[in-house]
Amino acid sequence: MKKKIAFIIFSIATLIPCTVTAGDFLDALQMKARMGYSIGGTAPLGIPATIRSLDSYRLTPSFMAGLDVTLPLHDKWGVLTGLHIENKAMDANVTTKAYRMELRKGSELIEGLFTGHIQQKVKEWMFTLPIMATCQLGSNVQLKAGPYFSLLFSKDFSGIASDGYLRQGDPTGPKIIMGDKEGEWATYDFSDDMRNFQFGLGAGVDWQVCKQLGVSADLNWGLTGIFKSSFKTVEQTLYPIYGTIGVFYRIK
Repeated sequence: MKKKIAFIIFSIATLIPCTVTAGDFLDALQMKARMGYSIGGTAPLGIPATIRSLDSYRLTPSFMAGLDVTLPLHDKWGVLTGLHIENKAMDANVTTKAYRMELRKGSELIEGLFTGHIQQKVKEWMFTLPIMATCQLGSNVQLKAGPYFSLLFSKDFSGIASDGYLRQGDPTGPKIIMGDKEGEWATYDFSDDMRNFQFGLGAGVDWQVCKQLGVSADLNWGLTGIFKSSFKTVEQTLYPIYGTIGVFYRIK
């Protein structure tokens, strides 16, 4: 433990001269307020055979707003952190065959293999803390990459299963028909089984168009699935993968 503490102190000590030479610590900080619109989805890596087709995908109001602080360390390199509030949403229809589901039809809860159409809605609101390395290319372009950590404060994973049937329990189980009208279809809601914490990797680029205004493009790729490890109803691990186009204002 003493060796680890000594290593941390040594690492910080080697970084201090880099910041001091740029002047006072606070004067060296760069601050940007940013906002953006995100497009993406929550999906497995590789489409399983049980999902036969993606029938539709609708754009959802997925926004991000936040404040970033960058500390230049040496020459063109630096470290960025901040706090973002964002939501990652998805609204899609898929056709499945023998896809394991837990459904509610009327007052009855049934589980088995569903074949038919699924309307899926995902919505996650979260606070996100990025910790990224930055690289300044010239005076107007900044590259950034590193991990992010998100704490969810609102979450929803729900939908409708219709126009098909469910084999209860296993492929030879009782066949329960689902219609395509309200009262005939079944619903599901796995919101309580979603994680409260997510971790992933992000990368992006900022392009400063004029003295204080700029545009940005970012990609965030979740490394933790959106469901708790104890949740087994959905067999595939679903990852949040979203790209964000935005604008920023350089405060200092």
